[in-house]
Amino acid sequence: MRVGIGLPVTTKGTGGELLLAWARRAEEAGFDALTSIDRIVYPGFESMTAMAAAAAVTSRIGLRTNVLLAPARSAPMVAKQAASVDQISGGRFMLGIGVGRRTDDYEATGRDFHTRGRRLDADLEAIHAEWRGQPAGGRSRPSTVPSVRDGAVPVFFGGSLEAAIGRIVRWGVGWSVSSRGPKETHNNAERVRAAWREAGRDGSPMIMVMHYFALGEDSNVDYLMDYYGYQGERARMFADGAYRRAADVTAALRDFAAIGVDEYTFVPTMADLTQVDRLADAVEAAGV
Repeated sequence: MRVGIGLPVTTKGTGGELLLAWARRAEEAGFDALTSIDRIVYPGFESMTAMAAAAAVTSRIGLRTNVLLAPARSAPMVAKQAASVDQISGGRFMLGIGVGRRTDDYEATGRDFHTRGRRLDADLEAIHAEWRGQPAGGRSRPSTVPSVRDGAVPVFFGGSLEAAIGRIVRWGVGWSVSSRGPKETHNNAERVRAAWREAGRDGSPMIMVMHYFALGEDSNVDYLMDYYGYQGERARMFADGAYRRAADVTAALRDFAAIGVDEYTFVPTMADLTQVDRLADAVEAAGV
């Protein structure tokens, strides 16, 4: 099982220098992937910009948006940004897409919240057309640089499985979900795998899980109460559920490796570079 670590793109106290240092340290520590969560109306770094910056200061580690609010952006811009990061990283980038739950993220970009799912389906057609060099809208030339791999950037989907499963089997390489426990994750992953087979796709879909962490005696998860404050009491669920002990990390990795999860990513709640090293030590102890 691959193990990833989130960039602190929305974590309070993160500056540009720390963001780049975090990317370098994560690669040095042996992590397989760097990820960025995405919000528009929240203080923090823009996801694709952060991915490009991380690509520029690393050479091996994988890069993923997990996940980008694609329907809050225009399809040509998503296609152009993703292909750009793919080129800058030498093919290390995967585009994770979701629709989000906050209306203000859409209000801020002038795009309708209630039609975001339907628009995403149309946008996926346009995005892939751009990557194939087939511009939509009567334009004479594509907007993007060529992607590194086979005319497309690998795409995976997050969010509600009911809404995402059709997109996964048509357009995707896999599914990403916030950790809800091994049993529930296994059951939903089996649904994705079954739909994948029924659609005649070769191989298997990637199953990706993410969870928040803050390790050490000085651990602090208060950021989650603010970040998820729009969900009311559910914010406390995220804060209380964050991993705060190395033993939590090792247990999670062993449990989720046992059910066939392909990649597990730990997302930081603190803008503290020592968190990278503490997490690396816990991952090493898990031996997965």
